[in-house]
Amino acid sequence: MDEEYDVIVLGTGLKECILSGLLSVDGLKVLHMDRNDYYGGESSSLNLTQLWKRFRGSDTPQENLGAIREYNVDMIPKFIMANGGLVQTLIHTDVTKYLNFKAVDGSFVYKKGKIYKVPATDVEALKSPLMGLFEKRRARKFFIYVQDYDEKDPKSHEGLDLSKVTAREIISKYGLEDDTIDFIGHALALHNDDDYLDQPAIDFVMRIKLYAESLARFQGGSPYIYPLYGLGELPQAFARLSAVYGGTYMLNKPECKVEFDSSGKAIGVTSAGETAKCKKVVCDPSYLSDKVKKVGKVARAVCIMSHPIPDTNDAHSVQIILPQKQLGRKSDMYLFCCSYAHNVAPKGKYIAFVSAEAETDNPEEELKPGIELLGPIDEIFYHSYDAYVPTNQQEEDNCFISGSYDATTHFESTVADVLEMYTKITGKTLDLSVDLSAASAAADN
Repeated sequence: MDEEYDVIVLGTGLKECILSGLLSVDGLKVLHMDRNDYYGGESSSLNLTQLWKRFRGSDTPQENLGAIREYNVDMIPKFIMANGGLVQTLIHTDVTKYLNFKAVDGSFVYKKGKIYKVPATDVEALKSPLMGLFEKRRARKFFIYVQDYDEKDPKSHEGLDLSKVTAREIISKYGLEDDTIDFIGHALALHNDDDYLDQPAIDFVMRIKLYAESLARFQGGSPYIYPLYGLGELPQAFARLSAVYGGTYMLNKPECKVEFDSSGKAIGVTSAGETAKCKKVVCDPSYLSDKVKKVGKVARAVCIMSHPIPDTNDAHSVQIILPQKQLGRKSDMYLFCCSYAHNVAPKGKYIAFVSAEAETDNPEEELKPGIELLGPIDEIFYHSYDAYVPTNQQEEDNCFISGSYDATTHFESTVADVLEMYTKITGKTLDLSVDLSAASAAADN
């Protein structure tokens, strides 16, 4: 271990593994360590025995739940936007060759106690029971504007500069009702609160375009894809990439203490009496707890069921977003369901997750609106974790710390954090302009 590295990465969560892969591809000498004896950190997938051990002590799972090893239960459940940043990163690095994806069946939104398929195009808007007749026409006009919008073509802007006009102003131009704004802002643009309404509309419009383009990619019922065998495959795939480019991996390394010089700069990491020197340290918040601050808490319920979520057209995999306003909350609640169709459970079994930013100290009560949509549940586990963001000055201490995973059930915020960290570490912007048709070949439809 007594060597010098350009970067030492601590923790094998998805963010750390993507960065270690990208940095190795760039030709940097990378050492990647984890105090655990498994990959994935917070974003690992557990089989049934591991799930029981974690949430029920040493209890043994019931036999009626099926084969223990056929379960791959994600601790940070998220779907992947088919045209989004994670797919672009996978193609850019050629990690797609290590993974098989399958389209996700459905994307729904909650309104006044019921769930509805999310309409994402002008054609779907006209068919949607979410809106009355006149509202459908207004929504159709809005969707046509978004579909036709091209940053480089001023003719498509209809005289609006989206870097100056707010999302609220664009919405009022089309006269859309509050409930329509709710599903467009939260289930299409995937904002998790209403702050976006008073920010420049360009991000809002580009997010809706991303959703619609992702939906069109696999002609499925949703814009999302998801790896067979669950998300635990992702960190391992990026770890393989790093190894191919000369990265060194060490699991089960106790303590992993970051060492600093007299000026406060990170110069290495010590584990079990050995120190590896480095120029920069990349890690998750748990490795440098004195350089992060708590910004909230995520509450999550993990449910094992023997049926699909009701009213989702028997979808084997589905996301349902419950907008904050519908529940009288400050941020959205998310439902995520996958099943044996994605090889994450034995035949006939479904795994559903309900997650939200915790606004009370009682996750069981707080997550109830989502859990009530699930129908009969075989087993339920509750857990919550603190969310942290870094507070350090990277240029002063050479430490690059990722933020905790949020409550959302998609990867867009995760990838944004990774790309921002990559730029801070290397001084370069990662060029993700890739041929997305390669993703179609990689996805197992």
